[in-house]
Amino acid sequence: MCGRFGVGGIKFSQMVSNELSCDFIATENMDLRPTQAVSVVVNADGKLQQLDAKWGIKPDWAKKIIIYAQSETAAEKKTFKQAMASRRCLVPCLGWYEWRDEGGPRKQKYYFSHQEGRPIYMGGIWFPSEVPKVVTITTQPYEVCEPYHHRMPYLVSHDDARHWITGQGISEKQVPLRIIQAAIK
Repeated sequence: MCGRFGVGGIKFSQMVSNELSCDFIATENMDLRPTQAVSVVVNADGKLQQLDAKWGIKPDWAKKIIIYAQSETAAEKKTFKQAMASRRCLVPCLGWYEWRDEGGPRKQKYYFSHQEGRPIYMGGIWFPSEVPKVVTITTQPYEVCEPYHHRMPYLVSHDDARHWITGQGISEKQVPLRIIQAAIK
């Protein structure tokens, strides 16, 4: 589920800066993978600001890296509870990838992006350390995403950004998505 996503360069960074009213400069990476550097937006003294982090955590008890938490249970799970209460973030991206078995020798890759080419904001939580870590939040899929995967990123509209980060309720407005078949690399 959403083990890869794309982050744009200058134009993307400018759109995020304008939509969220904060300085944001992300390094372009259209195939961002777990453990790689990712720029997120956090609340710092009541203002939104960029935080550069690594995607994924590895608690002592875990056998592998954890890159996401389920929205339905994250606030109750010991690993995520404190971060859900006080360290929420937004993970701006251009889109994310899913793979679907269509009977061929390899799974087919699909790219999910905003219908209008705008940034998508995935809900996330962050963990302080020498290099901060981030985990993305997942949820039940929109109807349009259901044929591709049983989970999807928890998407936050830019209008709800501040509400998500501060732990307030957000609207249930769906982000309009475009799905395209992507080249397999």
